[in-house]
Amino acid sequence: MRLSYLAYTFSLAMMYFSIVLLIPIIVALIYGETSAIMPFVIAGLSAFLLSLILRFAVKGTSEIKTVNDIKKSEGLCVVTFCWIFAGLFATIPYLFFGFTPTNAFFEATSGITATGATILTHFDYPHSLFFWRSFTQWLGGMGIIVLFIAILPQFAVAGRQLFFAEAPGPTEDKFTPRIKNTASSLWKVYFGMTILAVLLLKFNGMDLFESICHAFSAVSGGGFSPNSQSFIGYSNTIVWILAFFMFFAGASYNLQFRAWSKFNPFILFKNEEFKIYFELFAILGLLLAGSLFIHMNYDFAESTTHAFFQVASVMSTSGFCSVDFASWDYTSKAILFVAMLAGSCASSAGGGIKIMRWMLIFKIMKTEMSKILHPKAVFNIKIGKYTVPKEVLYQTLMFVFFYIAISIISGLIISVAEENTLVGITGTISAVGNIGPGLGHIIGPLGSYDGLKEISKLVLTADMYIGRLELIPFLVLFQKDLWRIKH
Repeated sequence: MRLSYLAYTFSLAMMYFSIVLLIPIIVALIYGETSAIMPFVIAGLSAFLLSLILRFAVKGTSEIKTVNDIKKSEGLCVVTFCWIFAGLFATIPYLFFGFTPTNAFFEATSGITATGATILTHFDYPHSLFFWRSFTQWLGGMGIIVLFIAILPQFAVAGRQLFFAEAPGPTEDKFTPRIKNTASSLWKVYFGMTILAVLLLKFNGMDLFESICHAFSAVSGGGFSPNSQSFIGYSNTIVWILAFFMFFAGASYNLQFRAWSKFNPFILFKNEEFKIYFELFAILGLLLAGSLFIHMNYDFAESTTHAFFQVASVMSTSGFCSVDFASWDYTSKAILFVAMLAGSCASSAGGGIKIMRWMLIFKIMKTEMSKILHPKAVFNIKIGKYTVPKEVLYQTLMFVFFYIAISIISGLIISVAEENTLVGITGTISAVGNIGPGLGHIIGPLGSYDGLKEISKLVLTADMYIGRLELIPFLVLFQKDLWRIKH
């Protein structure tokens, strides 16, 4: 690994991120929150200072003009460091509003990874901070690096390694020859969906500021809300609007771009992953609606609205709530737990194991059972028309193994620390899957992670990073060969 290339690329990303850190100042000026300006100025200057230090402190960095030949290992390191330090710099503003360092880092990480788990116990904070919470989710939902690839000429060629490092999930979608065009296409759909969400929420009676914050959180699969009750109390129309955008936040943005560019929504249903995602969403929504109607005595409209909203929220890993589902019966919560495990589609803003990986796992199982009956036969695993390479199958199995292993280890640590198995299991699954709320009243939809012990918060913070990076860049950091520095 060439240290100068790593330092140059990372410093370039941090220099532009320092500008992003200043954006909430506009909100502070609009609402006359002068005391909220300095925290974001300091955060921006800190990121810019780190960028300058790397440029001049690491030998050879200032002489580099292009990173077109950056290697895959270097790209993995850059992406991992960018996410970690983005979380650290996003932490700084929270420190000025009375957050402890652990709580500030937890909240910032939850935002930048689009998780939505919160430590807030009250909502008496300035508009600029609530904007920052939702804005970080919007940045993290599509990916900070993907944004920089789309807008920065320096990443026009080198962006391919960074793009795949940030979005390593399996997908059948074919990328354009120019990765910059792919990143731009993704952000066009993402930005367009955000604007549409703001307009629909605003025209249906929601305040403009809340419309912007909720749109940021919905299309990113985030879940932060400036309201302590999330979406409880809003009209059914607004609830259904948000359910629509959460559902598509969990669908592949590559696929959505093809559908939008050709003005043909039926393209979505030609995709095997989307069809399974849609069918699973419909089945779980109907099952949950029936359970709420029978066990919770909701009427037809209430059971249908809350069921499909919560399934969309959990499958897309958004984490909004239209009702306190911690008080639901066991069957209803079990259905939500299944939705929590299912996750979203590859190339989406959502988290979890992803529908594509579940598809590959079941196809591998089916193939292995067929080999028992036909040992001499040759089987190819396909997604749509494409044969899945063996290395992708191996990576999928490795991903699922480590995903489960990390979830078990983290869950045990938190269960012991909190002396609460429900908090340990659902909190870990929620963090690794970037979902947000867990089950139960402590960390449920209206709960807070503030009451957890420091060790639990730190473990969950690490889990959120691991889940957002989808394990691979994180695991690569522990390979000693990676750290053989070349000058």
